[in-house]
Amino acid sequence: MDKLIVQGGAPLLGEIRVSGAKNAALPLMCAALLTREQLTLSNVPHLKDVSTMLRLLAQLGVEVSLDDRLGLSLQAERLSEPLAPYDLVKTMRASILVLGPLVARCGEARVSLPGGCAIGSRPVDLHIKGLEALGAEISVEQGYIAARAKRLEGARVVMDLVTVTATENLMMAACLAQGTTVLENAAREPEVVDLAQCLLAMGARIGGAGTDVITIEGVAQLRGATHRIMPDRIETGTFLAAAAATGGRVTLQGTDAGILDAVLEKLRETGAELQTGSGTISLAMRGRPKGVNVRTAPYPGFPTDMQAQLMALDAIAEGTAVITETIFENRFMHALEMQRLGADIEISGNAAIVRGVGKLQGATVMATDLRASASLVIAGLAAEGETTVDRIYHLDRGYECIEEKLAQLGARIRRVH
Repeated sequence: MDKLIVQGGAPLLGEIRVSGAKNAALPLMCAALLTREQLTLSNVPHLKDVSTMLRLLAQLGVEVSLDDRLGLSLQAERLSEPLAPYDLVKTMRASILVLGPLVARCGEARVSLPGGCAIGSRPVDLHIKGLEALGAEISVEQGYIAARAKRLEGARVVMDLVTVTATENLMMAACLAQGTTVLENAAREPEVVDLAQCLLAMGARIGGAGTDVITIEGVAQLRGATHRIMPDRIETGTFLAAAAATGGRVTLQGTDAGILDAVLEKLRETGAELQTGSGTISLAMRGRPKGVNVRTAPYPGFPTDMQAQLMALDAIAEGTAVITETIFENRFMHALEMQRLGADIEISGNAAIVRGVGKLQGATVMATDLRASASLVIAGLAAEGETTVDRIYHLDRGYECIEEKLAQLGARIRRVH
């Protein structure tokens, strides 16, 4: 099992390019199931989750081709059995995103209940309730969601909670439903907007993406299209937090400041100097950062996927900060590992009280989920001495060549097989 060895104490300096967004790429790949024609995606990140989704789509009968310029072509002209088996779904919750397109296109689907990071309960009941509202007959048997519908019918769907994947799943399914579908309390994340833009290029009729009410007029069929995947806002925030924690100066290319306003505002509160341009964000941190309070919330609030990285920054900051997690009930496991590095963190319910210390000390720590892995790397970069981050297979699910990009910025980091 791979590990990362980090020699801390060096500020991050220089320039790197941000990859395409994992959380946009996965639903966009599933959109290929909605048409017989070819869907071409560019700016595709090379990630374990993307590889897993490609294997799943290929098993469903999708023809897959990759080029040497991060381009991906998908053609689902002839689909085989609409089955997403456990061995492919167990490592990645986003596999549930094939459910809506398969039911809409094929009239049936069997999808294993998904797995993924151990960060708390992420039930699929909103996906099921939404598809049932569109007329699908659904049962859960032997660990599989089985769905059938001659043709989905448009309906009004009010979601109990704001959920990105359920919004995406139902939006895709509704594109081929008969009549009008209205999704209320829909997720507003930029990744939802990116998917909607691709579906519009494929001939879908969608209004309101980016608001909490999305309206979809069903069409008989969709066509092929070409789409560039948006930049990864969480990767962007992670590298900015790492630069701030190490007292560095970095410029990120190929990103978009408009999709992470809440993160940039918190970084400014720490004392970081930020400059934004067309596709670029530059950060400089002079002196010790100041602790900042964080409360996670659905977009446009502070993203839960950046909570762990800000905790690493607060751990070495001046003062005391309170981090409140409102999305997932089990997303403070990284705090215990940061304590091994000397962080002063106290957990009280869904809040973490972080008292900044002058220095962290290198130690061996274990990654528990994707974003926790990134936070431990940041803490290791800021610590004195050597830090070993174990079980980094989580990192490879969501960060493209993270150690290589950090090394480009001067980090002393290496992977051990």
